[in-house]
Amino acid sequence: MNVTLPWPPRELNPNARSHWAKKSKRAKSYRFTCMLLCLQAALRAPAGRIGFCIEFVPPDRRQRDDDNMLAAFKAGRDGIADALKVDDHRFITTFSVSPDITPGGAVRVTIQALEVADAHT
Repeated sequence: MNVTLPWPPRELNPNARSHWAKKSKRAKSYRFTCMLLCLQAALRAPAGRIGFCIEFVPPDRRQRDDDNMLAAFKAGRDGIADALKVDDHRFITTFSVSPDITPGGAVRVTIQALEVADAHT
């Protein structure tokens, strides 16, 4: 199951020096937007642990720290968990940064069921 989400607002970047109230407002808005887009895409949570693959597609060729992109996406991740009606501790996250760019940027998310290894082998 795949969904493409908007690039996180600038204020959500850990290096941004925005007022806490503005950051909070942007985080709530971004979380809600991501939740709605996931509901619209009809994403369903698989049972058990959930493979959560994130691909960041930057808006331009500027160098970015991957840990900042992941931190800026936290509200988006929470919105996805809201849409799936799961606690995000079930997510097993992998992420990458695309060599491509797209106007405005995007975050591509893939949700998949993870195979549970047999504990007796």
